[in-house]
Amino acid sequence: MANYSGPVCRLCRREDTKLFLKGDRCYTDKCGYERRAYAPGQHGQARRRKQSNYGTQLREKQKVKRIYGLAERQFRGYYFKAIRMKGVAGENLLQLLERRLDNVVYRLGFASDHAEARQLVRHGHFRINGRKVNIPSFLCRANDSVAVKEGSRTITRVQESLAAVERRGIPRWLQLDKDSFEGKLVSLPSREDLTMPIREQLIVELYSR
Repeated sequence: MANYSGPVCRLCRREDTKLFLKGDRCYTDKCGYERRAYAPGQHGQARRRKQSNYGTQLREKQKVKRIYGLAERQFRGYYFKAIRMKGVAGENLLQLLERRLDNVVYRLGFASDHAEARQLVRHGHFRINGRKVNIPSFLCRANDSVAVKEGSRTITRVQESLAAVERRGIPRWLQLDKDSFEGKLVSLPSREDLTMPIREQLIVELYSR
């Protein structure tokens, strides 16, 4: 979550799935979840209890919050915005989350994880259509251009992340020009573009109680 400062591999183990919270390390054999694929804590290796419907819905919400690094108040705000939009509420929610500037920066490969992307955005290293934007929650639109500002292109972490971008891949709704440190939203993300195992309908059911 937004204010969480503990070991992030613990979160992957709690949700029993790899959330890719440690960037490139998650693609290596040093991944904490791969080495200890059981729940954290004293009784982590004990047999997991069968969850209730509420428990399953809650865990799905917690998982998505942790993927995008959001606090409950922020996440709930996106949900209420999603249900006011035309279309399927769950898909609207995921599209809003994907359109966040910190997520777009991460998806384009300018940062190795969401936390790093959020920090780079806050420090003013990016331009949207030529204008400085330092708000991680800024919602990008179709045809928006996202570029690393000229003075920030020598940052080691940005260069290292771009060098490893092929391993992670670029979503089809985004376009990247590595040489010019610039990306573009060729379209808005659709549900088919999300590869993470997310069951958004469970989140809608939880908030609809």
